[in-house]
Amino acid sequence: MAIDPSSDPAKTRDREAVEHVLGRPLDRAWPAAALAPGSRVTVIRDPAWDGPWQVEFLGTVDDTGAPESVDNPRAQAGELSYWVVFDEPQYDSGGSGPYRGAQIWDRYLRPEPTPPA
Repeated sequence: MAIDPSSDPAKTRDREAVEHVLGRPLDRAWPAAALAPGSRVTVIRDPAWDGPWQVEFLGTVDDTGAPESVDNPRAQAGELSYWVVFDEPQYDSGGSGPYRGAQIWDRYLRPEPTPPA
């Protein structure tokens, strides 16, 4: 399913800034098996090392760009990275930040149950 461009000017500026840095447009075609935009997640720490974030925290999968395959030799087969907006600004394990969002590999995301309506 394709995501329609956001009507929120701030989100449009964020997406354009990321595209400028990457030197390419962000993918807008959402993979069928991926977490949906708006999904609540906990960003978790890796049990094997002190990172990638200082603490675990809540965020929301964002539609800045569709989830993309991770192109890294350490990635798991089929691993995706998601744009996540954080509930509160966060610092990475190296002390940089605060960040209000980031692109995060799915191994560091734990989906949270959707609250009943």
